Amino acid sequence: MLSRNIRLMFSGACQFLALLLFMVGLIACAPRVAAPPSPSPPLETPSPTLLPQVASVTPSFTPSATVTPLPTPTMTATPRPVVPAFRHIVILMFENREITRVIGNPQMPVYNRWASEYTLLTRYYAITRPSLPNYLALIGGDTFGIRTNCIDCYVNAPSLPDLIEASGRTWKTYQEAMPQPCYLQYTRRYAPKHNPFIYFDPIRTDTERCQNHVVALGELENDLATGQLPNFVFITPDLCNSGHDCGLDVVDAWLDTWLQRLWAYPALAQEGLIVLTWDEGQSEQGCCGFEPGGGRVATVLISPWVKRGFQDDTPYNHYSLLKTIATAWNLPLLGHAADAQTPLIVAPWEWPE
Repeated sequence: MLSRNIRLMFSGACQFLALLLFMVGLIACAPRVAAPPSPSPPLETPSPTLLPQVASVTPSFTPSATVTPLPTPTMTATPRPVVPAFRHIVILMFENREITRVIGNPQMPVYNRWASEYTLLTRYYAITRPSLPNYLALIGGDTFGIRTNCIDCYVNAPSLPDLIEASGRTWKTYQEAMPQPCYLQYTRRYAPKHNPFIYFDPIRTDTERCQNHVVALGELENDLATGQLPNFVFITPDLCNSGHDCGLDVVDAWLDTWLQRLWAYPALAQEGLIVLTWDEGQSEQGCCGFEPGGGRVATVLISPWVKRGFQDDTPYNHYSLLKTIATAWNLPLLGHAADAQTPLIVAPWEWPE
């Protein structure tokens, strides 16, 4: 009985042990489940004093070349010159009358009509007396010590035609009653003393130049008809039509004919200047520091660029006219034309709007 109980107890123990081992095996073979990670402690915001100090970098652009902004364009008027740059300048020279013998003279209605319609220089003076030194002064800037109407008193000096040619412009003098181009002797109606161009060596001694530029008045009509009027023109009437040997009514009739022909030339009427003047008067009045003078003469400026019905009371002389021509064409000033005391003709000019 006792052994049977022992066997039963032993058997029960063995079953219990087997069950226990079985349970342990199940546990050992079960899959492992990772434990959830422990939460990390929150990150602390670092103190600013613990951050590394980094220098700030500002990007910059360095151009390869200095760039200057263009200014805003502004419209400005081109300043006008003090004297218009005339396309043509024509001088007609008469003989031996004071202004008081011409202006208001009923024998000269044509001269007075142009003087009243355009500009009259009321205080324009010749340089000296007699004729020849005045002609020389007008195109050479000096009388060169000449005080008579000598024939062979030639001058080796530059003159206005030299400067005109150098500027690319053209010129001619038209001498009425001159028998042939560049003629040097007197005739009944032609006087070399009224032709200053042949007195200058650079013109007279150059035969071809002299014959091409110092011509008879008859060539002017052909040059007008063919559109070949030179830029600078100097016209000398013969001894009668200039007033030297004939009355002022004859001068006026001759002037009427040639002014009509000249003013019908389009380029002259639109962009030119005609000067009517006299070589000398009959007194010794003068101006501008050149004493004694050769009288006060009636000088008229005819142009679309002069004031209409205007009288200019500024004192002028032949050197002033030379200075004005040179200024209009940007030429060097010859002789006394360069003197500060020689007035430039400026008051009469008026540009059309």
